[in-house]
Amino acid sequence: MSEDTSLKTTPLTGLWQSMGGRMVPFAGYLMPVQFPEGVMKEHVWTRESCGLFDVSHMGPAFLALNDTSLAGDAAHAAIAALVETILPCDVAGLAPGQLRYTTLPNASGGVLDDLFVGRPKADADQGTLYFVVNAGCKEQDFAIIAEACAGKATLTRADDRALIAVQGPKAVDAIGNVGDGPKRLSFMEFATVKGPYGEVVVSRSGYTGEDGFEVLIAADKAEAFVRTLLATAHVKAIGLGARDSLRLEAGLCLYGHDLDETTSPIEAGLAWTIQKVRRERGDFPGAARILKELAEKPSRKRVGLLPKDKAPAREGAEIRNLAGEKVGMVTSGGYGPSVGGPIAMGYVDAAFAAVGTELDLIVRDQPRRWVVAPLPFVPHNYHRKG
Repeated sequence: MSEDTSLKTTPLTGLWQSMGGRMVPFAGYLMPVQFPEGVMKEHVWTRESCGLFDVSHMGPAFLALNDTSLAGDAAHAAIAALVETILPCDVAGLAPGQLRYTTLPNASGGVLDDLFVGRPKADADQGTLYFVVNAGCKEQDFAIIAEACAGKATLTRADDRALIAVQGPKAVDAIGNVGDGPKRLSFMEFATVKGPYGEVVVSRSGYTGEDGFEVLIAADKAEAFVRTLLATAHVKAIGLGARDSLRLEAGLCLYGHDLDETTSPIEAGLAWTIQKVRRERGDFPGAARILKELAEKPSRKRVGLLPKDKAPAREGAEIRNLAGEKVGMVTSGGYGPSVGGPIAMGYVDAAFAAVGTELDLIVRDQPRRWVVAPLPFVPHNYHRKG
């Protein structure tokens, strides 16, 4: 089969191909879905040791204030005021070096994307913000950010670099290859680090529920960095297949599946991403719907689902109450290797969202009994100070 030349590649595509990675189209890129050991072993390895993921298809970028007369907190306040016109989180309240997970809402309160925004730690970098957006949404997102800040701040894309994620209980050992600084980061912090691979940006967040780091590194340094990590006994390359099963066990949303332009952050269980100060001001897109749902509760909710038997359910499966009436739909489903069986997430009418509620999922045209379960399916192991 000939390779689709319309697909973009990452600085590591050649390495993954040489390692036997099975390459598939994903968000316009050619990406490894798995390596020869297979998804199951890759998933378990990440939970027990450290998995390395190529996430260079994502959209990292830096937004810098044009007015260089401002510095320190004043510079941060000025750039925060610009992006708070499009984001519902408290950007002004970010501490130096802090990241926040947030959404990009549309005028009707749906979600255009979910993303990270961070405030640099260094004094010299105040008035700058760090963004990481989803691969399939980056052209749209960057256009929205640039329009909101037109003439007042400049967006510089960094998706010509490589973005590497290392996840798992031994990720903190692997990250030592870029210097000691990253080990001192706590969950949802980031820093710029100078070391053997030049200047890199290291964040500590992750998409598996495990402790983990993301390293934004120059394209020409990426393969050497990755080869160094893979040469250690506790790091293995992991593909998109295990990345998806890991995030599903962690109860984390995948944009375009569990989040979309019709789904509000409140329905998705993401009310915590809208801080009190922003709720009080209510000056962000979609605030009318979002604040109404916060006050009155949404009509449907994202829930976890576990089967009473072993029949798996996939995205798009209809969810019915025991009277046979449709009350929702599965948005993510698959096998959870750490759970030891099928798991799923979906949206159901609020009346059926309580943990323990029994429902029928339609699998191959047959109703199969499932039960609403608490999220996450596997406890998070993020590193927090104190």
